[in-house]
Amino acid sequence: MSLVPTDGSPLLIGGELREGGGGRFPTVNPATEEELGQAADADATDMDAAIGAARSAFDTSEWSRDHAFRAHCLRQLRTALRDNLEQLREITVTEAGAPAMFTKGPQLEGPIDDLGFSADLAENYDWETDLGTAEPMGIRSQRLLRREPIGVVGAITPWNFPHQINFAKLGPALAAGNTLVLKPAPDTPWCAAAVGTIIAEHTDIPAGVVNIVTSADHTLGARLTEDPRVDMVSFTGSTATGRAVMTSAAATLKKTFLELGGKSACIVLDDADIAGACSIAAFSVCVHAGQGCAINTRLLVPRAAYDEAVRVAAATMGGIVPGDPANPGTVCGPLISERQRARVERYLAIAREEGGRIVVGGGRPAGNDRGFFVEPTLIADTPNTATVAREEIFGPVLVVIPHDGDDDAIRLANDSPYGLSGSVWGTDPDRIRRVTEGVRTGTLGVNGGIWYSADAPFGGYKHSGIGREMGRAGFEEYLETKLVATAR
Repeated sequence: MSLVPTDGSPLLIGGELREGGGGRFPTVNPATEEELGQAADADATDMDAAIGAARSAFDTSEWSRDHAFRAHCLRQLRTALRDNLEQLREITVTEAGAPAMFTKGPQLEGPIDDLGFSADLAENYDWETDLGTAEPMGIRSQRLLRREPIGVVGAITPWNFPHQINFAKLGPALAAGNTLVLKPAPDTPWCAAAVGTIIAEHTDIPAGVVNIVTSADHTLGARLTEDPRVDMVSFTGSTATGRAVMTSAAATLKKTFLELGGKSACIVLDDADIAGACSIAAFSVCVHAGQGCAINTRLLVPRAAYDEAVRVAAATMGGIVPGDPANPGTVCGPLISERQRARVERYLAIAREEGGRIVVGGGRPAGNDRGFFVEPTLIADTPNTATVAREEIFGPVLVVIPHDGDDDAIRLANDSPYGLSGSVWGTDPDRIRRVTEGVRTGTLGVNGGIWYSADAPFGGYKHSGIGREMGRAGFEEYLETKLVATAR
């Protein structure tokens, strides 16, 4: 079966590739606004079947106990994905609007390779720990700590980095011994369905262990939060939806992992290379049209260097032209949909209403009559309290804000409901350390350092989420702890 099935990509439920009860729905190329083809449209009956299949596979098979077999299956999946890399790349570029150059990294090839990290954990993790003997209440007892899979995981994922986020959930959840129901975003159904096809046709993963349910219905994933057969929900998306997930999951007291929004700050200290730091910050916010939760969208610069920072950032952003994501040189592709472009344009209107100055960009690029494109946009002369400095925009938009020294920069960075990521630029190690210790955020890059890696945990403080994804910490999110005490 082709991974680019214009006549309809399938659901994967209980080991079978099948149509959805809701028929089919279109998937669209955001660079051209043209319909690419059809995806299976699951309904409530399909979701019920997927949850039932995952529950049965966990309760009745050896999947949760056979660590070596799980490692084998994950490595087998990695190999099969590599074998179909060019078809997956085509889907990722045309459906997600991801620039082709980034499919060689975090948009595709990197996440595929990272499945090896999960496989190694399944094989080498210390599933049991001897805590030794103790005599609580006078009874000599030998204590054994066991780590066991949670059970059925409901994974709900967004459209911006579909493979990276799907695999960041699927890899560790399966390595830990869980079964899974994946509900991807309606905007990128083919990216997930292609993986389902590969699992069904090229791996030994047992029927029901992985179920992939695509749907045009944005609310269908809520069934995963409500159903008592689901033991955990792993969600990546907006903070507002994360609150709804947490509220719904509370009825059955299921564990929730939440990776949510961000409004991360790039802090430039007065001893830094101002031009270099600001140019990199401006470039970064244009990557994949700014559609990344961890992108630094607030640039905090010394007040004395404010004019220089604005000039450099504007020059960088003005030189980046949004274009066809299939072009090898494209950095800034389209936004995912007309709805998302309207959201970004609404924020630009708010910035103007609140007195912000659009230094560069602020509209749709000339010559792009089709496609959901927005110009890279720099906003100056606005305080940290402005709407565009506080709310997540999810577009190629950077706000420049002056600070009055290290303490003020820390204050401004922390004056946000979010705490997902950030960066610091400077030359004095002691000052840098003090700033990194002061900023309340989950990840920080120093002088261009990259924190993203399979073995590094990712997640946020405050409204940016609960728990960690990736790394050993992300793997352990999918485990329960059991203590067995035996009288001696």
